[in-house]
Amino acid sequence: MTKKIRVLIVDDSFLIRQMFSEMLAAEPDIEVLDTASDPYDAREKIKRLNPDVLTLDIEMPKMDGLSFLEKIMTLRPMPVVMASSLTQKGAEATLKALEMGAFDYVSKPQLKQTPDTIGALKDELVAKVRAASKANIVRRGNVHSSATTSLVVPFHPPGGKARHIIAIGASTGGVEALREVFLRLPANCPPIVVTQHMPQAFTKSFADRLNGLSQVTVSEAVNHARLKDGCAYIAPGNLHLKLVKVGADFVCKLEDSPPVSGHRPSVDALFHSVAEVAGSRAVGVILTGMGKDGSEGMKAMRDCGAYNIGQNEASCVVYGMPQVAAKVGAVHVEMALRDITAAVLRFCERGGE
Repeated sequence: MTKKIRVLIVDDSFLIRQMFSEMLAAEPDIEVLDTASDPYDAREKIKRLNPDVLTLDIEMPKMDGLSFLEKIMTLRPMPVVMASSLTQKGAEATLKALEMGAFDYVSKPQLKQTPDTIGALKDELVAKVRAASKANIVRRGNVHSSATTSLVVPFHPPGGKARHIIAIGASTGGVEALREVFLRLPANCPPIVVTQHMPQAFTKSFADRLNGLSQVTVSEAVNHARLKDGCAYIAPGNLHLKLVKVGADFVCKLEDSPPVSGHRPSVDALFHSVAEVAGSRAVGVILTGMGKDGSEGMKAMRDCGAYNIGQNEASCVVYGMPQVAAKVGAVHVEMALRDITAAVLRFCERGGE
């Protein structure tokens, strides 16, 4: 008989503890060990019950969720799914939690719920708890400090050759992975377009956080923005980011068309557009994430002459999207996260040779 995923639910709201418990306990492969109303209660139950996965509220009495998460990831690293509110404050706290090593997050239910929204929350919670139980969770290094010149990879643009653009896709674990990639980027790097699965309330805060730690200028993409060297453009939540050609320029195009590969923004939507307009002038990167979004678009990029890199299994939080991309033949090479920035820049320096 398959071992059940053992979960401890930590939240100061009785209603949330009850709701999450019922959602998870209904699954045959998940066992809710207990619930805790605050971190002190949770600490004792973690020691006694040894759960596989923790769900953790961000805002709690006695000790906030971020302080407790920091202790967990330092003393006993384990998969943690945060419960977050879709507010500006909630977005910033959730992004910090992900940078600190939380596996992923779910949005706490709003006041007005329908059967559809409750069902969607249940599906999301169950899927993320299952994925978290298999995740590669390790103690975090000190890459969280502010950007230092020792990490930045120098870039020497190729003389007289057409410049490249860099397209990156990520999902679960991507906040921390992108942080590590961006810490190493120099101010004169080629333009970068990024799709990270993330809700609308989060993407501007995420872009601002990357902008604050990186030497490149990072912003949430806006319609008709022309790509510039030394700049990175993050797909807004709930909108596809695509690339179009206007004259000699690459330009951002935002669309609220239906989800692609189950997502909006979708990595596939971005990569297909890059394949169409940039061809061999593009470098594709696919990072940690659940599912398969990005694999078909990255294969189209390779077929059009782009050079593609996948994050390797050992450095992924979830080896999902990179694994599928590799299986369909979209990836030229897989490598550790820490090596990806340098590899991309070296390829661009050689003008694609």
